Amino acid sequence: MIDSSYWDAKYDVDNFIYTKDVNRFVKEYCEPLIQKIGPVGKVIDLAGGEGRNSVWFAEQGWQAENIDFSGKALTKFLAFAEERGVGAKCFANRADATGFESVLMPVDVGVCAYLQIPQPDLFDALDNLLENIKPGGYLMGVWHARENLAEGFGGPQDPLVLPTASEMREFLEQYNVEIEFLGNRDGQVQTREGLKPSTTLVLLAKLN
Repeated sequence: MIDSSYWDAKYDVDNFIYTKDVNRFVKEYCEPLIQKIGPVGKVIDLAGGEGRNSVWFAEQGWQAENIDFSGKALTKFLAFAEERGVGAKCFANRADATGFESVLMPVDVGVCAYLQIPQPDLFDALDNLLENIKPGGYLMGVWHARENLAEGFGGPQDPLVLPTASEMREFLEQYNVEIEFLGNRDGQVQTREGLKPSTTLVLLAKLN
C-alpha cells in the first residue's frame, strides 16, 4: 500500500483533484437509500479523500464520517464541509482503511469508492467496514474494474488492485448479506482527448 506521504503530496493543490461533485454511482445507488432510511442516517465514507461523497451525504441531512489516511485530504474535506454549511454533520477520521475505529458506528451505509489496493488489503478494509454497519444497513462500493485494462481508459494499470465481480461475490459469501447489485457499469473518465469510456465495478449489498 502507498504510504500517506504520497497522497498528502497529491492532495496538496488548490483544486480538488477528484472534483467536488458526488460520484455518479454513489448518488445513483445511495439516493434511494436516503429516501428509504430518512434524513437522520449515518454513513462511513471509507478512503473518502477530499470528501465529495461525504459532503453530499451531509447535504441530505446525514452525519458523514470520512475515513482517510491523508491528513491533507481531510483538511480540505472539513473546509469544503464548512463552505457548504454542513460542517456540524461531517467528521474526519485519519486512519488506515484496514484498521480504523469509527466514531459514528453503527452506521446505516458504508461507502467504499475507488479504494484501489491489493485484494487482501481491500478485503480487510471491507471486513472492517462491514463490522461498522448496522443490521439492515447497506454496503456500497465503486471500483475501477479489472476489465477496464482492456475495455476502458484511466484508473490503475495494475491488475492486482482492480477487483472483479466474481472475486467480490466470493468474498461476500462469508457474510450474511443480500447482494442487490454486483456487476460492471459503463462509466466515463476525463482525458486530454475528452471523455473516454471506463469500466466500473459497482456493489450494493444489504446486511441481514
